[in-house]
Amino acid sequence: MNLAAVPRQGRHLLIVDDDDRIRELLKEFLARAGFRVTAAAGGAPARKLIESLAFDLAVFDVMMPGEDGFSLTRWLRGQRGQTGRTPVLMLTARGEFGDRIEGLKLGADDYLPKPFEPEELLLRIEAILRRTQERAPAGGALSLGRCRFDPDRGELTCKGEPVRLTEAEVALLRQLARSPHEPVDRLELARGSVDPSGRAVDVQVTRLRRKIEADHKAPRYLQTIRGVGYLLAPD
Repeated sequence: MNLAAVPRQGRHLLIVDDDDRIRELLKEFLARAGFRVTAAAGGAPARKLIESLAFDLAVFDVMMPGEDGFSLTRWLRGQRGQTGRTPVLMLTARGEFGDRIEGLKLGADDYLPKPFEPEELLLRIEAILRRTQERAPAGGALSLGRCRFDPDRGELTCKGEPVRLTEAEVALLRQLARSPHEPVDRLELARGSVDPSGRAVDVQVTRLRRKIEADHKAPRYLQTIRGVGYLLAPD
C-alpha cells in the first residue's frame, strides 16, 4: 500500500506543544495537508480535549513545563477503550536512544527528534495511520492459552477480560497472526516502524509477552526464532 492510499480527510489529529510558534506552524501545515487538527499548549488542556473528543493520532512534545510528553502518554494509555489506544508520535529535542526506548515502553508508536522537516512528520503520521488501518485476513480469534486475540477486531482478552493494546502492538500481533506457527523476519516486522533496525519491535514483543504469557521469561506463544525474528504459536 502506498502513502496516497491513506485517507487524510476526516482524520483528526491532536498536537500538544508548549512552543506557540511550532504548535501553530504544525497545525497550519497538517491542516493544509488535509487533516482535521486540534492543538493544545500543554498536558492539562490536552487531557480535557482527549476526554471530550476522539482523535486518530496524537503528537506530543516531550519537553514541556509541568506535565511532559512521557507523563501524558502514560496517562493516555491508562484510558479505556479506543481512547487508550490512540496512536502517539513523540517530538523532542533530545535524540538519545534511552529517551526513545522510554517513549516506546510507555506505548508511543513513533519518535521524531527536533529539528525536523514538516514533510518527515507528515510521512511518519501517514505510516502510523497506515499501520492502524491494516487488517489481518479473516479467520477468527486465536487461542493463546489463557488469552485470545481477534485480528479483525484488534482485541486481546485474557481470562475473559480485555487487555489494553497500543496500535503498534495490535499491528505487530496482526502481522504475526497472518502466518501462525511460521517465523516472520524481524526487519519485515520493523518495516515502517519507529526504528527499522528492529529495536522497536523488540520492545513491543517484550511488552506483549508481559500481557500474554504466563511466564514472560519463558514465552510459549510469542517465540523468538534466533537469527530470523519472531513467531506466534497459537493453540
